[in-house]
Amino acid sequence: MLRAMQGIEPLLYGIGIAGVAAQAAAGVLDAGRKPFDLFGMVVVALAASLGGGSLRDLLLDRTVFWIADQRYLIAAVAAGLATFALVRFVRLPPRLFLLPDAIGLALFTVSGTQAALAMGAPWLVASLMGVITGVFGGIVRDVLCNEVPLVFSGELYATASWAGALTLIALGAEGVTPGWAALAAGSMVLAIRLGAIRFGWRLPVFVARG
Repeated sequence: MLRAMQGIEPLLYGIGIAGVAAQAAAGVLDAGRKPFDLFGMVVVALAASLGGGSLRDLLLDRTVFWIADQRYLIAAVAAGLATFALVRFVRLPPRLFLLPDAIGLALFTVSGTQAALAMGAPWLVASLMGVITGVFGGIVRDVLCNEVPLVFSGELYATASWAGALTLIALGAEGVTPGWAALAAGSMVLAIRLGAIRFGWRLPVFVARG
């Protein structure tokens, strides 16, 4: 068991860094539809990329990940600045931010779920920690951009994250190696989210009957 946990740490670290970069890029692309200056873009990028993991760590009563290791913070700032520079020279589709956002959702769901499991959280709590890690940064990003958060009104979002988190936990319980379990779970999140964007899959919307 100890050997397995030692083996998964580098994998989770890489997934976490990649997720931070993807969500920072998504934050800048989303904020690019508003008249934000460079400082505003960086704030949105940091909120999108660090918000979910920060809330997860506070709930799990552990040191916030980017305070414990500033390389996450550096990755978020670097990805945000690089994306800001790119969009100043290349015209991109308005909804392009949905692609890195979907990738970040998949990566954060995996890293958040595994982080909770490593803390000894029960399976249901661990799955919800994965969802929180995946979606909360996007909620803060959308609020800062004065948009209705995608998780509340758009195509399947949190549902995709929860499905991936539960898949990761189930595969781990069946003895699947962490790398393959992470790949399968992340691929499921990405496939559901991209399918939802492409085909409009969504949960029923509440409509009051007058």
